Amino acid sequence: MKILVVDDDVYIQQLVSIHLIRKGYQVLKAEHAEEALAILEENTVDLAIVDVMMPGMDGFELTKILSADLKIPVILLTAKGQLDDKERGFLSGSEDYIVKPFEVKELLFRVAVVLRRVERAMETVIKVGNLMMERKSFEVVINQQTIIMPLKEFELLSLLASRVSKITPRAALIEHAWGYDYEGNEQTLNTHINRIRDRLKKHGSTVEIQTVRGIGYKLEVTQ
Repeated sequence: MKILVVDDDVYIQQLVSIHLIRKGYQVLKAEHAEEALAILEENTVDLAIVDVMMPGMDGFELTKILSADLKIPVILLTAKGQLDDKERGFLSGSEDYIVKPFEVKELLFRVAVVLRRVERAMETVIKVGNLMMERKSFEVVINQQTIIMPLKEFELLSLLASRVSKITPRAALIEHAWGYDYEGNEQTLNTHINRIRDRLKKHGSTVEIQTVRGIGYKLEVTQ
């Protein structure tokens, strides 16, 4: 998943970016609104983290453009904590609001929650190759044959299928299937991914899960 960080404070920009990258996210950086909009002319992102107090166009105005025109979810980042500022932020269309100084762990948690919320709001039926998934009924159909898939596997596959050909970080997959406070190890994710692969191959699916070493996984159509 790709995240745009917009902050004129280079230290905060770097701090946020480093921790996002460590979690497997791709990061684009901008120091002001105009630079952010220029970046978005050539790139698509899944989320923007925007500072409120910036030279030129402020974060509230940028959020209006990102959320209303470009349909990009926004987390506002600011040193202000007054209630009216929070209200203005949400009225601008932001998904969440974090006050500086903040704990990096909290920011990462809020990023995961917003991305999950947005992903869940997407279409309920996913079709990729000869795979069809119905999120409301948890139904999986391959080659017009309905198969039974355990809930965790369904959740992992549905996230990958909703982002076909895009890399999904391991952290995002774990948070999506097990929650933010999951304390198990990553081997559990590996096991579930391998089981999904076996099911897809067994039923003749034209999609496969590819490993992106050191980052996560992506779903690709093979024929």
